[in-house]
Amino acid sequence: MAGWLVAALAASGCAQVSTFKSKTVSTPTSRGSAATPASDTGGAADLSLTAIINDQLQMGRYTEGEKSLRRYLKQHPDDRLAQSLIRQLMADPQQVLGPSSRSYAVQSRDSYSTLAARFLGDGNQFLILARYNNSSNPSMLRAGQVLRLPASARNAPAVAPPLASDAVVSGGSPAVQARRLQDQSLVLLGQGHRDDAVSRYDQALSLDPTLKPSNSDAAGLRTQVLNNYHERAIVLYRDQKLDQAIALWDHVLAIDPGFEAATVYRTRALELKHRLKQL
Repeated sequence: MAGWLVAALAASGCAQVSTFKSKTVSTPTSRGSAATPASDTGGAADLSLTAIINDQLQMGRYTEGEKSLRRYLKQHPDDRLAQSLIRQLMADPQQVLGPSSRSYAVQSRDSYSTLAARFLGDGNQFLILARYNNSSNPSMLRAGQVLRLPASARNAPAVAPPLASDAVVSGGSPAVQARRLQDQSLVLLGQGHRDDAVSRYDQALSLDPTLKPSNSDAAGLRTQVLNNYHERAIVLYRDQKLDQAIALWDHVLAIDPGFEAATVYRTRALELKHRLKQL
């Protein structure tokens, strides 16, 4: 019965998805398309780094993510972010961040990326921090959840040096840090690194969902980030992972309350969750 409900509700939403996607601006990238998961292609050669991060690493698919990163690095051997992520997957988190830790209660807008940016000085170290906490799904944090942070977080050794274009964003309020990340994302976009620019803008919005785009390029990056979250939420919804899907749509709507497709699908997910409880 539960499977029938999901199929019926998913089918009823197909027209909405098509309408939503028709408004999406598609920009080619030199690193392939993030639209096709590795499981559909049988390999990771065509995956962008953003797709590997969003669809595999942040979803806790570490083994698959490692294979994808190694395939990606064969094509882009000098990509320092990909090198850093491999090291974060292979390293012992206790040795990297230290055995001594302190407790931290998760706030409503926290993510592993924002916590890594705040306490480790680099949001790209989200993976080692997630593994430090034995997370099987870094994309999901609940308000009130207690995490371990390295006792000497400010002095924690870096897993990899930052990209040459990175300026340290730690310091200042979350809004100030978010604006710096937005500036960095625009620099990366101007250098032709669209996937990395999207990832950097994602970090900015995690710090400050109310961040306003500084120009049309920033607005395009913001739209891409929202589209990525929405598409991931739809996949979770169809897999009956309703709480995770709703959480992603909540994040989308915190950034853009007028995102109609997210509002529609979030409502459907809540209705389905209610019906499943009655079975």
